[in-house]
Amino acid sequence: MNKNFIRSARALTLASATLLLAPSCTNIDLKPKYDLSADVVYKDAASYKLQLAKVYAGLAITGPGGPDASSGDIQGIDQGTSDYIRQYWSAQTLTTDEGVIAWGDPGVQDWHTMRWTPSGVLVRGLYSRLLYQITICNSYLQESTPDKLSSRGISSAESGNISAYRAEARFLRALSYYHLLDLYGNPPFADENFAIGTTSLPTQISRADLYNYIANELQLVTGDKSGSADLLKDIRTNEYGRADKGAAYALLAKMYLNGVTYAGASAAPTCYTNAATYAKKVVDGGYSLLPNDNTKSNRLGQSGYGKLFLADNHVNNPEVIFPVVFDGKLSQSYGGTTFLTHAAIYGTANSDWSPVPYGVGGGWGGIRATPSLFQQFPDTAADERGYFHTAGQSLNVTDLTKFENGYVPIKYRNITSAGVAGSDPTFVDTDYPMFRLADMYLTYAEAVSRGGTGDANLALTYVNIVRNRAFRGQPGGTAGAVTAATLTANNYQFFLDERSRELYWEATRRTDLIRFGQFTKNYKNPSAGYQVLPWQWKGGASINGADVADNLQLFPIPSSELSINTNLKQNTGY
Repeated sequence: MNKNFIRSARALTLASATLLLAPSCTNIDLKPKYDLSADVVYKDAASYKLQLAKVYAGLAITGPGGPDASSGDIQGIDQGTSDYIRQYWSAQTLTTDEGVIAWGDPGVQDWHTMRWTPSGVLVRGLYSRLLYQITICNSYLQESTPDKLSSRGISSAESGNISAYRAEARFLRALSYYHLLDLYGNPPFADENFAIGTTSLPTQISRADLYNYIANELQLVTGDKSGSADLLKDIRTNEYGRADKGAAYALLAKMYLNGVTYAGASAAPTCYTNAATYAKKVVDGGYSLLPNDNTKSNRLGQSGYGKLFLADNHVNNPEVIFPVVFDGKLSQSYGGTTFLTHAAIYGTANSDWSPVPYGVGGGWGGIRATPSLFQQFPDTAADERGYFHTAGQSLNVTDLTKFENGYVPIKYRNITSAGVAGSDPTFVDTDYPMFRLADMYLTYAEAVSRGGTGDANLALTYVNIVRNRAFRGQPGGTAGAVTAATLTANNYQFFLDERSRELYWEATRRTDLIRFGQFTKNYKNPSAGYQVLPWQWKGGASINGADVADNLQLFPIPSSELSINTNLKQNTGY
């Protein structure tokens, strides 16, 4: 596989004369601007693919001027910080036991201490990035209607290809709406039929209604529900880095697994049946876990798990369902995997650290984990996912601002499985796995265990496929196997813990903790004698951590947005 599509996106970013620009603010009611007229930008069928590349690039690139420009697509926030993956990862990880950060930039410490406010720059920056992405998706869809194609002389054969492009844009819009659903709950809503560029303001959509909208939209573009001419390509048949039915099924599975969070208790058990159904569609689509090379050590990145996060993770990778593509020369930003690699390395010369095994020129000294993540791995020698830098680091985070406090997961690296450094010492080649197969195995198993219709024996099999790979048994070994009783013990606590072991630093933890009722409150099960303690600095009052208010399960609508759009109401508790 190659990264030709992201090269198109990079070319678009540099060639502003053909670049589709969306507003550099939070409004989805403002008309996107073009350096040239839309009829010139969309002059032929090839232009539609180039502009679709720009829509994908919104997940990886921060602006048309390059990473060192004074500003990017989103105003009022440092351009490097404004990256989609960097912001989403921070909101999902630094708010939990999986991550702390040493820096003192405005709002950065608020993530972990859970003291964010409606006026916070990072709360607004993430919200703006999500709305920006939705805006460029809507604009693309408005410019690719059958009437527009006909008026521009696009042939019927070419229109068929563009219809598939439209399905991808609709998937990307659904992805960003899903992130708004999960993070902010009740955002403003606009689709391609909204009359942008007028005095009209988008209305607010309820969380339950947005949940249903996303499900309906994804079912339409996969053909699971009739009524759409825009259909995604079949599983594993699209160009690398682009969405197909597998990506849509994975998003549906993840959303339905959290259906009770989004739509209330009445969503169960149907939401769990749906989660199991769509997860199995992915599993049956021809994906497989990257196998281990049992002659080598994971410490060299040679296990199947270790290879997932290296600079050549785009090559012959049957496990990743939907990646966000990065290239050290062609899609440069200070977010994405560049952030995840550099920020997890000591920032200055230190005898305990060398940037060479990471394939970069140096570190930024930022992100680490609390002891809670390290303690998920009772045997780090056996479970090779538990790979931490501990030399010169303390287990306990006695000071959030000191990088030496906290063990550091070794996960994302700018080095290939052959040990060759990436193409650039600053900007990383490693792709970010937004959805991958192991998540679908665990999603199916948890959904069935929670009462969804499915096969309990198959659920156990799926769990053990994941665990046996981690314990170097795959294929054929059983070193990591658990029993059926494990899956339901302590109110399914196994799944929360196993998801942390498998998916840490992949932006799933906050959502998972909320589903299990452990994000804002300690978990106690007195009848089983089981208790989960708060992670260090939860709530910010002390190193011991403490419960926080339940309203923090949603981030606030930014004050700047409320001042612009009077149709919006603030989330409860802010």
